[in-house]
Amino acid sequence: MKKLITTLALAGLACSTALHAQTTDPKTEWAAKVVALQQGPELERLVSQLAGSSTQELIANWAPRLDANVAKTQQKKASADMNAELKKYADDASKIISKQVSKVSADTLVPAYAERFTLDELKQIASFFESPAIKKYQTTAPELGNLFIQKLVDASRADVAARAKQFDEAALKIVGSKPAKK
Repeated sequence: MKKLITTLALAGLACSTALHAQTTDPKTEWAAKVVALQQGPELERLVSQLAGSSTQELIANWAPRLDANVAKTQQKKASADMNAELKKYADDASKIISKQVSKVSADTLVPAYAERFTLDELKQIASFFESPAIKKYQTTAPELGNLFIQKLVDASRADVAARAKQFDEAALKIVGSKPAKK
């Protein structure tokens, strides 16, 4: 299901500009329509995930520096300040990525669909995405995906926590519990 949702989300990187583009090739027009129809609620989630990934990289880079370079008494405030900056960064990254959706869709997906599908196939695909059942699916897929993820996390939480404890014990043996003497 996640692969299908991801595939739909990636294919959903469509733009209204591409849909309304004046072309003389009906195949390109139908490809643009298909790409636009695939755009659903998953697109926002995908943009958020991409922005979140870049945020995680910043956290991984700066968290150790915060611990090493900021006095313990100042770490709570510094951490709050860093979190505020990270939120600004994530919001900006989402906007930057969202602005590229239209261009990438028009430049990549529309020609790819036009190349890989016949005009009749594109019309069939468009009809598929215009169907009430698929519209309902696109609307409910994020909710159902979240429900699945929550139940999966709940079902595996105890085992993952137990495995994390084993890791901590092994890491403690490797790293030790006291700072190295320099």
